[in-house]
Amino acid sequence: MNAQGNSETSPEWPTEIHEIFRSSGIRQVAYVPDSGHAELIRLCHADPGIVCLPLTSEEEGVGLLAGAWLGGQRGALLMQSSGVGNCVNLFSLAVNCRFPLLILVTMRGEWGEFNPAQVPMGRAVRPVIEQMGGTVHRADEPDAVKPTVEAAVKLAFNTSRFVAVTLGQKLIGAKSFSVK
Repeated sequence: MNAQGNSETSPEWPTEIHEIFRSSGIRQVAYVPDSGHAELIRLCHADPGIVCLPLTSEEEGVGLLAGAWLGGQRGALLMQSSGVGNCVNLFSLAVNCRFPLLILVTMRGEWGEFNPAQVPMGRAVRPVIEQMGGTVHRADEPDAVKPTVEAAVKLAFNTSRFVAVTLGQKLIGAKSFSVK
């Protein structure tokens, strides 16, 4: 089953993001495990050209990517929307030190959400990132993912900015809760 609950093959957009990472020189990918990013994480782990680093908290990823940049490598941070709240203090590091911070955020609290606790942070992701000095791009359809991520990568690394791409819950699929 894919994230949308269908038995069809995996969506193509994680492969497209992985290809963008490779072609743009991203060599470090930090993440907190998340089913919305599962295929992309699997692709990054399987790629010998990318160091894929699991985190205990999303905020660790901001410091890790600052160090990667200072060491001459590009990186990306993958997280779920609830993780944005964990990073608020660290986002100022990227803004004040002017290093590129690229984050990809799988959204919760939107399309078909079952968990009411996910709704507040889902609604706050964009304003929180923008208030902390970041730019937000969004993809809700499979065809929008590649151009959106490509544009975000260029903006982040060409201008040393904090840029986030939110991957809408309509794209990744709503999680469901079932009692067996």
